[in-house]
Amino acid sequence: MSSGFPLLSLIIWLPIVFGVAVFATGSDRNAALARWIALVGSLLGFLIAIPLGNGFDTTTSAMQFTESYPWFERFNVNYHIGIDGISMPLILLNCFFTPIVVMAGWEVIKERVSQYMGAFLVMSGIVNGVFASLDAVLFYVFWEASLIPMFLIIGIWGGPNRVYAAIKFFLYTLLGSLLMLVALIYLYQTSGGSFSILDYHQLPIPFTPQILIFIAFFLAFAVKVPMWPVHTWLPDAHVEAPTGGSVILAAILLKLGGYGFLRFALPITPDASHYLASTVIALSLIAVVYIGLIALMQADMKKLIAYSSVAHMGFVTLGFFLFNAYGIEGAMVQMISHGFISGAMFLCVGVLYDRLHSRQIADYGGVVNKMPVFAAFFMLFAMANAGLPGTSGFVGEFMVIMGSIKISFWYAFLAATTLITGAAYTLWMYKRVIFGAVASPAVEGLEDISKREFAILTILAIFVLWFGLYPYPLTDVMHASVDHLLNHVSNSKL
Repeated sequence: MSSGFPLLSLIIWLPIVFGVAVFATGSDRNAALARWIALVGSLLGFLIAIPLGNGFDTTTSAMQFTESYPWFERFNVNYHIGIDGISMPLILLNCFFTPIVVMAGWEVIKERVSQYMGAFLVMSGIVNGVFASLDAVLFYVFWEASLIPMFLIIGIWGGPNRVYAAIKFFLYTLLGSLLMLVALIYLYQTSGGSFSILDYHQLPIPFTPQILIFIAFFLAFAVKVPMWPVHTWLPDAHVEAPTGGSVILAAILLKLGGYGFLRFALPITPDASHYLASTVIALSLIAVVYIGLIALMQADMKKLIAYSSVAHMGFVTLGFFLFNAYGIEGAMVQMISHGFISGAMFLCVGVLYDRLHSRQIADYGGVVNKMPVFAAFFMLFAMANAGLPGTSGFVGEFMVIMGSIKISFWYAFLAATTLITGAAYTLWMYKRVIFGAVASPAVEGLEDISKREFAILTILAIFVLWFGLYPYPLTDVMHASVDHLLNHVSNSKL
């Protein structure tokens, strides 16, 4: 379905244009102007994205809101964009979080304000481009470009080891992406000179090349998710990144890897995906079990939540390679849910860090005595992170476990251990930080959350509860696209 109005292009380019406008405000003497332009641009980006949901036809798996214009005609490269039930929720999630991070940094960021706000707006448009691209070259350009704003956000506004963390983040993701580029060039040659991603889905690729292409895609997307054992860049990046950087990294950028599996690896190399599924499932279960245990040992709140993200994203890759509707839809619900929950958890840590300038669990204790409203919000998000029924954190994990038990009891058993380890590391952290007597003079001087912080956490709490109690809007949107993907992959099974 093609839309007469270039809505998708507007969703991609409007945040980028506003980001450039924010950069143009220049020095910190114009910081207030930069903040307001960033807020207006991010809110407009979200409001423009709402018609995607309202006008989306949930009964078809066909691409919608499509646009196609020649770009490099000599090489058959086109500006071809469109969305389906897999990409549309992720674009809405990205557009939702952009104003959140702008508001979160409103008072906290005092130096290079225009560059900070502008970087998030530009990244928002670029990420929308990744999710909407139907041309392989366009996808690759947006994919690589998304590294630049986050590299700068970590490297400029991060902690003491920010340069090391930024370079590690950049190199890990860049090296994986180069292998993906090789695979895309091979597909271009095999398809007779087409860069259309949808054309690649129909290519009759022999088994051995499929294996090699799958490995190239797997390395690119596994690093981004990130899967064990290529996850080590994530804790460093989270610990050093400013709060807004951690929020977008966890809520949005990790989802690029999951999206890549659904758009490239599974439909283009279905035989290889089935053949290597047990390996991916094993790596995913290691992430769920082993990384969950590592999270128990962390003394830094951000590092604990970072390892928690690796464990929760293990459910995503597990669900994808079960090849049933419960697994894939559950994995997609988990991606969206993890965006809200991990974003909220990092914002809560940011609230404490802005006041005490410490992320060490041992430096806190008795916070509830001074910040009861904050403690209530933090409790909700901690419970959601632990997978409490009634929150969005439960729905995706439950669906993946249901999908797992159709394949193997042991897959389901090992995946379900996250309900124990997740509760252990999350609630143990919460207990030590929030409960007990006031532990130090610094905690004694804490003040409860401001109206701005209250508004941000309230919005996130609403979505965590909404999708926990009524996930149908999410599953309805993705159902036709997931069924189409499963039929395609199953028909190509060895």
